[in-house]
Amino acid sequence: MERTRVGSGAGWEEAVGYSRAVRVGPWVSVAGTTAALPGGGVVGPGDPGEQAREALRRIAAALEQVGAGLGDVVRTRVYVTDVDRWEEVGRAHREVLGEVRPACTLVEVSRLVAPELLVEVEADAVVG
Repeated sequence: MERTRVGSGAGWEEAVGYSRAVRVGPWVSVAGTTAALPGGGVVGPGDPGEQAREALRRIAAALEQVGAGLGDVVRTRVYVTDVDRWEEVGRAHREVLGEVRPACTLVEVSRLVAPELLVEVEADAVVG
């Protein structure tokens, strides 16, 4: 089966050796995605809901690059640094994914790669 990889250009991809998204046949996996800005900082500092929305927008863009879309998403994994703010993140997930309603896991982690990052999202999709 053909393997298609796309990157976002983030320095971490080259340093760690991973792709933003990989499609093999109908299966697409999108790597952990945050609201980090090139050169430092984040979209939505201090706002986990806005960081989740930005991560999901970036996931949508990666899916499009491999011929998929948010409607193809079957599973998401959401990592948060403060589970007490889960409702803000959940609301963003619902706003972006709407009736797609993928299987979703939300877990608290002690930290992400940078202290200003509050949310990281992964997604899996099946096309067709």
